[in-house]
Amino acid sequence: MRRRIYAAGSALLALLVSAVVTLVVAASPAQAAAGFTVSGGRLLDANGNQFIMRGVSHPHAWYASQTGSFANIKSLGANTVRVVLSSGARWTQNSASDVANVISLCKANRLICVLEVHDTTGYGEEGAAITLDQAVSYWISIQGALTGQENYVILNIGNEPFGNNESVSATWPAATRNAITRLRNAGFDHTIMVDAPMWGQDWRFIMRDNAQSVFNSDPDRNTVFSIHMYGVFDTAAEITDYLGRFRSANLPIVVGEFGHDHSDGNPDEDTIMSYTQQNGIGYIGWSWSGNGGGVEYLDMVTNFNVNQLTSWGQRIFNGANGIRQTAREATVYGGVNPPTTRPPTTPPTTRPPTTPPTTRPPTTPPTTRPPTTPPPGARGCTASYAVSGQWQGGFQGEVRVTAGSAAISGWTVTWSYANGQQINQAWNATVSSSGSNVTARNVSYNGNLGAGASTAFGFLGTWNGTNSSPALTCTGS
Repeated sequence: MRRRIYAAGSALLALLVSAVVTLVVAASPAQAAAGFTVSGGRLLDANGNQFIMRGVSHPHAWYASQTGSFANIKSLGANTVRVVLSSGARWTQNSASDVANVISLCKANRLICVLEVHDTTGYGEEGAAITLDQAVSYWISIQGALTGQENYVILNIGNEPFGNNESVSATWPAATRNAITRLRNAGFDHTIMVDAPMWGQDWRFIMRDNAQSVFNSDPDRNTVFSIHMYGVFDTAAEITDYLGRFRSANLPIVVGEFGHDHSDGNPDEDTIMSYTQQNGIGYIGWSWSGNGGGVEYLDMVTNFNVNQLTSWGQRIFNGANGIRQTAREATVYGGVNPPTTRPPTTPPTTRPPTTPPTTRPPTTPPTTRPPTTPPPGARGCTASYAVSGQWQGGFQGEVRVTAGSAAISGWTVTWSYANGQQINQAWNATVSSSGSNVTARNVSYNGNLGAGASTAFGFLGTWNGTNSSPALTCTGS
């Protein structure tokens, strides 16, 4: 809660000053606050400029030594990193000094830091999960690392704080209001982010239908709502309906997690990214690297190597409405204001399904064809082709180029489509087509490959009837 102290030389003067200040605060609460604030359903940075999150989650709690990831995430254009922390209930606790170092890494790399406690995940369904109240106790225990960082840090109280148990998830409004109240009473002035129940996907609309009362319970009116979009959000209608209702109500909403695929269904990441861009809504993809338990396909880079983007990494960083294209740095770091976004569109009346999703069992990752060119020789290269996503009439592809036994300074990959496919957009390569023949050449920053090193480029295309994979020819120079 924002604290203000006023002094006066007499009781009358104190009364007059109090009255004037009360009027000013009532008229312009956002201007009176330090750090991030919310106004008209939009998140504003400490300079009063709109800030639209474009970032990814980083599993710091499980890979605390991977501190170079902050710089690598920034190098691909992100303006936000959502950092996984543990209270110590389920994994090794992240201490106040460790959290202070995380914040310093965010600031050094000009990233906004969204900090979240992961131990709450699936409460009511996961036996080891903790309550939001227990998460608040952790935040209070490390408050010294957070105070004064309101310009750079957003507090995500707890990740996916309830599972699919409907009677337990029904307590989300009261539990969330109580958590916000405890944080404000403890003196936290940060923007607070709250995750939806039911594994973050809110398929019973508990967060959606109670968002206004939860927002009003925050004395600072500085709470942002976070929806996680996986299999429940597999159609454009479901995505635009859910997000559109928040925009129409002038309530702040972000897509706090999403992926390109999942075991409970295939989320429509293209609509998630296009609709959020059109309507000035933030998004944070899951996740940088280190996934296990069968969801390794959600890694954006392989083994935390920024030079080994996966197809999902290529899509979210370099694809249409992706991070590199749309992210704007927070103006507290000297960045420019984000571009004007289109006004909210009228949400459709379609309601998302009420069938509960399953809780993230393993999914089969996209298959990748082995290289179709001969083993590389001196100054040679190989190339492999994979369809990383496909929908009616369209698809996303990835080609990985690997140098042979000697370094190369450039490469060209050619192929011919047999079924009339056409490429209409590409990234990390210069791609041209003549009829069914396609030629892809390196761009300035990925032509030099050491012996055995590789790079990848991606593209979006169209197909009709059959989408078979072509044979590739790679030539190094």
